Parts: sequence; C-alpha cells; structure tokens
Amino acid sequence: MLLEPGTTCWRVERTPRAAVIIDMADYFTAAKAAMLKARRSIYFLNWAFDPDTAFDPQPGGENPESDLIGAFLKQLAETKPELDIRLLCWKASLPISATQNFFTLKDRKCFVGTTVSMKLDGSLPLGASHHQKMIVIDDCFAFCGGGDIVPDRWDTPCHEDGDARRLQKKRKCYPSRHELMSAVEGPAARALGELFRERWKRATGEEIALPERPLRYSPWPACLKANLGPVAAGISRTQSAYRDAPELRENEALFLAMIAQARKLIYIENQYMTSPIMAEALAARLEEPDGPEVVLISTLHCPSWFDQMTMDRTRSAFLKRLELSNKHRRLHAFCPVTAGGKIIIVHAKLAIIDDDVVRIGSTNLNNRSSGYDTECDLTLEASAPGAATARLQIKALRNQEIAHWLGVQAKDVEAAVAKGGGLGPAIALLQAGGAPRLQRLEPQPLGPLATFIAAHHIGDPIERADAWRPWRRRRAMAAKLRAQKRKLASAGLRTPRTGAIKRVV
Repeated sequence: MLLEPGTTCWRVERTPRAAVIIDMADYFTAAKAAMLKARRSIYFLNWAFDPDTAFDPQPGGENPESDLIGAFLKQLAETKPELDIRLLCWKASLPISATQNFFTLKDRKCFVGTTVSMKLDGSLPLGASHHQKMIVIDDCFAFCGGGDIVPDRWDTPCHEDGDARRLQKKRKCYPSRHELMSAVEGPAARALGELFRERWKRATGEEIALPERPLRYSPWPACLKANLGPVAAGISRTQSAYRDAPELRENEALFLAMIAQARKLIYIENQYMTSPIMAEALAARLEEPDGPEVVLISTLHCPSWFDQMTMDRTRSAFLKRLELSNKHRRLHAFCPVTAGGKIIIVHAKLAIIDDDVVRIGSTNLNNRSSGYDTECDLTLEASAPGAATARLQIKALRNQEIAHWLGVQAKDVEAAVAKGGGLGPAIALLQAGGAPRLQRLEPQPLGPLATFIAAHHIGDPIERADAWRPWRRRRAMAAKLRAQKRKLASAGLRTPRTGAIKRVV
C-alpha cells in the first residue's frame, strides 16, 4: 500500500464508486447536476472562481444569466434557503487577479446581499498561494482535481481548433486546455468536507459544525459514469508553515513513494515539471536496467510570459537531467497539439503507476507545490477487496486518456501496447503515418540568464525559509530529500535511490 496516513497522505477512506473526468465540459455539467441535488451544504475551494463562468458555453459567449455559476448559486440559495453555500478562494494579489478578470473583486460583488458566503483566504506566507480545487456537497459527494471555475478552463476532450464555444467576449478564441477532475462519494467525500472546514476556520475564525450523521443518499449525478470503485481513496496535502499551521509535505512524499514503487510504468501529466527532487527520483529509475518506462506529458510552452521565463527554463534542466540517465531509452516526453498543430495547455495533474494507482489533484511537479503552496490530491489505489477489478479499471482509464490525446479508441491503445511492449512504443505506433498529436518535448538550450533562473529556481521556492532567499534553495532541496527518504523508510515504504541534488544546467 502506497497510502500511509501521516506519511504519504492525511487520510485513507473507502469510496463505493469514483469517476475520473476528462476536461471541464463534462465536469461543469456534472457539477451543476450534483449541486441541484444538494440538501444541506455546498462548499467550494478554489485558486480562482469567476461568477461569470458558464456551465454550457454557447458560441460567441452569448449565455443566459441563469447558466452563469454566480447567478445559479444565488438562485439556488433563494429556492433552497436551508442550503449552506460557502466559497473559499485564494486572496490573490492584484496583478495575478488581473490575469483572471479580477476574480477577487467580482466574487465579493456578486454575492453581496445574498446568503451565499464568499471569503478570500490570505492565511499563508507572502508569495505562496492557496491552490486546492474541490466542491463538496452534503459531505456525501465531492469533486477534487486541478480545474478552477473560470471561463477559459472550459474545453472538450476533442480539443477542437476554433471551437466557437471557447470564444471570449472580445471575439478571441482562447487556447485548448486539458484538465482533470475526480469524483468520490461516501467517507472519502466526508473527509474532504472536513478539510474544507479546517481551511474555513483558519481563514475566517468561524467553526462549521460537522454533521453528526451523514445524509442517507448520494448527490451523484445521473450524467456522470463511475469508472472506478470500490477503491481506497487517499487524501494528500501540501501546506506551508504559517502561524500555528504546520508544514505538510504529504504530496511530495507520495510522489517519491510512487516513483520508487513503479514496476513497469510511470505516467505523468503535469503543468510544471521543475523539481530537482523529482528529477533525481525519476533519473534513478531510468538508470536501472529493468526499471519502468517514464512517460511525461506537458505543455510545449506556458501561456504567460513569467512562467515561460521561469518554469519553462527550469523544465529544460529537469528534462536534461532525465535524458542524461536515459541510457536504456525508456523516457518518453511529449507535448500535445490540436489537429491543426496549435498547443494544448496541459493544466491537469495526473499520475498513473502501473495498473495500481491513479492520482488526480492540484499538485504540480515543481518546488512550491511540494511545500510552499496549499494543495490537495486524491489518490485512488487498487486494494482488497476488489483489487483485481480496480486494476482493470485503472488500465482502462490510462488507455482512455491516451486515446483522447491521439484521437483513437481505447481498444486501439490496448492493442498497440501489447504489440509495442510498452506505452511509449504504442504511442509511436499509433502516430505512425499520421499527423502527430503528441510531439516530442525536449530540453531547450539555455543562455546565461535562463541558466541562472534554472539554477536558482527563481519563482519556485522549496519552502518558506528560502522563499525570498534563492541562494539557500539548493541546500534546502537536498535537506528535504534526505528528510523525506527517512520518513518513507520509517513507514516501511520503498525509498528512491538518489544522491545529492545535481546541478545540470
């Protein structure tokens, strides 16, 4: 078992059924349907929340007000006055809020004079962000993943070029975007409700009572197909030390344990790939003669100038480190594009290990997601009873995800893996003779400024102590890696065979 409370996760609960939702079109539809079933409470945690987000965008952005989530929640509060509706979002600085249509100002204005309680959470160190994304309904059902509720997150698994439903009010079509969310019910959802209550109390000082008895029903929407379960659901957190809140690095420990345990496959989709700790762990597995395949998917380049200067440069160092260890040729790194060759922004945070574990959440593969920002991941692990069935379900999810990238059927992926002997060769077989939808992602040459940024991880602190002291960062990384290896070993989990953090730029 990878899920070890106190080490790789906070809690492990069973969920009778679970779903992995590919892209936000289906998520928004399912979220609206589930909220309409709510009887007692609806709780949101988000990095960003825009009340003008449409559940079902129409071409040109011409949506009725009733289809916008802000108006929907206000109407729901009026028709069901017994509902306790609360939203907790990061109190973002004005420059960051400006990149998301000033959501912090719009949120508060939208819900003034209603029973919907909207709060902005600034209870964290300067420069850190609250990055968790979830909706908890009646402590019976919950979504958790990487998608925020903002208009430009919406897309379908087809990622169509020029989809008029992605047309903004300024008549500009925003880029295709890939997101993933998970859905659980029962004890796992109740635990996510407890996590919300902890955050709410820390941010506002108000304590929300936990219901003594859960409601004997499930708001699971009819439009959402369960594709996993029953399975063990682990909840892993990241939290920076702040006032009386301790530092939590469960997500980092879980990543290291997952990489160390993999036998055949490590499949990761992530927005940012910059952490030297993770690079060392992956490189060690690539150096093993009989180690697992490592398949990585990320965006060709970040959409924002700041991220291009920081995260993209440092990702090149990450990839270079892996290439130096790829003597057995088991590394496969890709960036997805549309049928027309335009980039698809990979904002999803997904990891699949063999056929045993699927992990979805808000945690990036960078330094700040390991210990500086606030994160939450949900990991679904095949375990008794029903482990054999769960493994087949996880394999099916992996095939479905790859199929969605390549525009083929899941059965085609399954056949190609059997023929090619691995996921990387299977992708090559499926793309042969056609336009490659997954292009090679390779490290880029770095000039003097980019080398300095990558070497010191500018904009990507490892913890609060080095947040504004980048010269301390490399020593902090090595110390954190040693501490995590000791913690994993004491919990009886396999530890990654890594040396000191290497300088590779």
